[in-house]
Amino acid sequence: MILREIAHTRSGDKGDTSNISVIAFDPADYELLRREVTGARVKVALGSMVQGDVERYELPQLGALNFVLHRALAGGVTRSLALDMHGKCLGSLLLSLEIEGRRR
Repeated sequence: MILREIAHTRSGDKGDTSNISVIAFDPADYELLRREVTGARVKVALGSMVQGDVERYELPQLGALNFVLHRALAGGVTRSLALDMHGKCLGSLLLSLEIEGRRR
């Protein structure tokens, strides 16, 4: 299945760092998110757009994972010549990640 079938994202950016939260629509899907959406998979999914490390923080009470993407905004939103290279674009792209699991 595709991640967007069970989750949505919220994002922000500061300087050259992007922050993306992946939030399960249904809290029962949190364990599936936790198992399938790792920092390594996020880094691969976003490819060369993320030049630095990807840190993952688990927020089980919210049914969410928070990813901090370092060196992800081509120097920063206000410094980059990249068209619309903001956290929300990266979050939207991340929702196309294929994950193993089944819809209930």
